[in-house]
Amino acid sequence: MRALLFDGHLRYDPHYPDPVPPDGHVLIRVTKAGICNTDLEIVRGYMGFSGVPGHEFVGAAQGGEWDGRRVVGEINLACGQCETCLRGMPTQCPNRTTLGIDRHNGAFADYLTLPSVNLHPVPDSVSDEQAVFVEPLAAALQTLHQTHISPHQRVILLGAGKLGLLVAQVISLTGCDLTVVVRHQRQADLLAGWGIPTARAGELAPRSADVVVDCTGTAEGFKEALNLVKPRGVVHLKSTYHGLPQADLTRVVVDEVRIDSSRCGPFEAAIRLLARGLIDVEPLIEARYPLAEGLAAFERAGRQGTLKVILDMA
Repeated sequence: MRALLFDGHLRYDPHYPDPVPPDGHVLIRVTKAGICNTDLEIVRGYMGFSGVPGHEFVGAAQGGEWDGRRVVGEINLACGQCETCLRGMPTQCPNRTTLGIDRHNGAFADYLTLPSVNLHPVPDSVSDEQAVFVEPLAAALQTLHQTHISPHQRVILLGAGKLGLLVAQVISLTGCDLTVVVRHQRQADLLAGWGIPTARAGELAPRSADVVVDCTGTAEGFKEALNLVKPRGVVHLKSTYHGLPQADLTRVVVDEVRIDSSRCGPFEAAIRLLARGLIDVEPLIEARYPLAEGLAAFERAGRQGTLKVILDMA
């Protein structure tokens, strides 16, 4: 099969071995896949990953009860037997591998395998390009699972990138008083189209938000979140950090700020929102590339301010 392979260097391999699904796994022919910030970090050495990256995808299952069905798949391959799994938290399984991130080949290829329990059918009302966004939209929804946001609250979101724009749409559904801090005019235009107010850095009053959601993944973003949150407010961390950022933890203690965080989320809910037209994802697509031009796609995705770049396996 064709694949993008990372083994210290990202390269295109037109003759990579086809995967063989173990018992309980399903072979999936990938149709489309999205490049996210985690993929960009992987080719810079994140997680020490070697193999086929990619975890945002839609494809057609082959064989068994799933044969021919369009599917998306949860990315954590849990053991199903440990205490954490038995408590209903498979995404936190200490024995898990992760599609395209940790010891399991991912979606930037013609085929991948996943356990059948990880699969979710895609309804006809959701297009392939919309379905590519199910995984990051599920992650956005997990924000509300970890942090309750009331319609009465003042919320500020930092980091209006690929994930941040999805999180903003999800939070907006609560009816809260939401403002998103933007750096680029395109971000402001997209948010205005969804009726979400925006501001530039430095325009918002310190200690003015009940909840600050930090999607920047930077120490500077966390610092600004602490500056904007009220005493006894909540800072929700929605991005992983490169390295070990410094933070004013004394401020956290003195102002009794609660720190929440979230990662992977509910696929079924994400699919429902897309099927009902409640989340708008098509404007987030920046460019489309065939798999053979995957290196150019990664270069485009890595440019500052770029939104979603999609690989088309067809």
